[in-house]
Amino acid sequence: MGIIVLNSCEGELDNLGSQLVEGADGFDKAYSLIAYNVNNEDVQKVVTSQYDSVRIGAFTEPVFGGQKVSYITQLRLNTYNPDFGKNPVIDSVVLTLKPRYETATDSIKTTTNEDYVYPDGQVAAKKVVTTYPVRKYGKYKIGNNVTPLTIKVHEVLDFLGSPSDSIDTNKTFTLNTEKVLGSKSFNGTVNSVVITKDSDASEILKRDVSFRMKLDSAFFQNKIIAKQGNQVLKDAASFIRYFRGLSISVEENDGYLFSMAPNDAGITIYYKNDVTATDGTVTRTKQETALSLGSSNVHLSQVVYDRAGTNYFNAVNPAVKYSELKKNPGMNVNPAEKIYMQGMGGSSIGIRIPQGTIDLLKQKFQNEKVAIVSAKIRLYNDIESWDNKYKKPSNLLVQEMIKDTVRFLPDMTALSSAGYSLVRTANLSTKNAYYDIGVTATLKDIVEKNKNAHDLVINVGSYLSDASTGTLLGQDYNDRPYNPFRIVLKGTDINKIGQEITNSEFVQLRILYTKK
Repeated sequence: MGIIVLNSCEGELDNLGSQLVEGADGFDKAYSLIAYNVNNEDVQKVVTSQYDSVRIGAFTEPVFGGQKVSYITQLRLNTYNPDFGKNPVIDSVVLTLKPRYETATDSIKTTTNEDYVYPDGQVAAKKVVTTYPVRKYGKYKIGNNVTPLTIKVHEVLDFLGSPSDSIDTNKTFTLNTEKVLGSKSFNGTVNSVVITKDSDASEILKRDVSFRMKLDSAFFQNKIIAKQGNQVLKDAASFIRYFRGLSISVEENDGYLFSMAPNDAGITIYYKNDVTATDGTVTRTKQETALSLGSSNVHLSQVVYDRAGTNYFNAVNPAVKYSELKKNPGMNVNPAEKIYMQGMGGSSIGIRIPQGTIDLLKQKFQNEKVAIVSAKIRLYNDIESWDNKYKKPSNLLVQEMIKDTVRFLPDMTALSSAGYSLVRTANLSTKNAYYDIGVTATLKDIVEKNKNAHDLVINVGSYLSDASTGTLLGQDYNDRPYNPFRIVLKGTDINKIGQEITNSEFVQLRILYTKK
């Protein structure tokens, strides 16, 4: 799966609007809307097989509070009922992670050692290490120093189930906290390594870009090697109930979040065993075996929040709960002057077009024969609350709140062949950012076809698409479970709900219509 980006820098009219406006008088109006916070209770229920990315790290800022994210994963043997040979003893166990990293030329650092001696055989060689910064969301530095993180690995003691199961992102897992399987300082970079012989320039070692850390050899000796021939190693079902999983987390509570493709992670066990030659000579021989952390395993980002005392908590905790809104989409809601959106189980925002505005537009359609050619919901960044340099969301998810129905917005299907874009953004690199959500087809259905109006729930996130066809996988298939972005937006102008407005940055419905 990949992520399709649904934004553009198109003009005010979508393709449908540009077809209708020609030869007619155009009118540009804006109406105040009802905007409210939706409390997702910091949780999402996610089918774990949908994860094509996971987050690890910790990040704290004053508006949304603290956030700590761990990577929880099963692991499986590459080969079941393994034969480790005679007298197998582990030399080392290495966990390999492949965080996503920056590739711009000015961010890459290359170090070459022409006088390197490869230790296995004392071979004269050249070693080239290329270092890349990982992509971060949060604090690149704390004070004047590079933000320090310490990655730690623990054993998970709970059975994680099947990749087709759904798990809450805030689910608590029991860990073996008495035994740390690995701990290593992480400076926010990953590197590749190439070692070549001086004699003929042939490669001795080539290691892809990654972060590697050693794990506890004695633990894996007892947990796996010593169980040779035991039932727990004979099939996958037995193994994932015996060795139930790993938690990869950071020790700190503040810093940044980074991402990686979970299927790229792996564990390699390096060991030696006795190999007997035909003449009876016994030699200690290097061997290796691998543990897969790939797609056949359950894996997810487990998120823990610390919201106490934040503006977010005070605004969102009493807000309408998504679970209640889903059961009763027309329920009473409390308009809010500031609205909060955050990925990874954080809050959504709800948008409702006041009935008075709908009635007014229907009257114009029936009596004045107007035709809506463009409609959008505009959302402005709240400068007072969100005045910082953190990257703003570039994509949003939009869902109609219809009981027992989950579908794309009508615009996404009716106008997709006409170059329709769900979200248009402006000034994202500044505090004056705003978002336009195209709702032309949706509003035309309500006003011109007398269809029911539904609240819209908007989330931070991008829709996922099929990697081979580009087709969107569905409303519920998106990157919300691991999307780190957040933003505070201006909400409702409480004194002007449903009224026509000008020069306002409160949430608004902007309409272009024609009159023949």
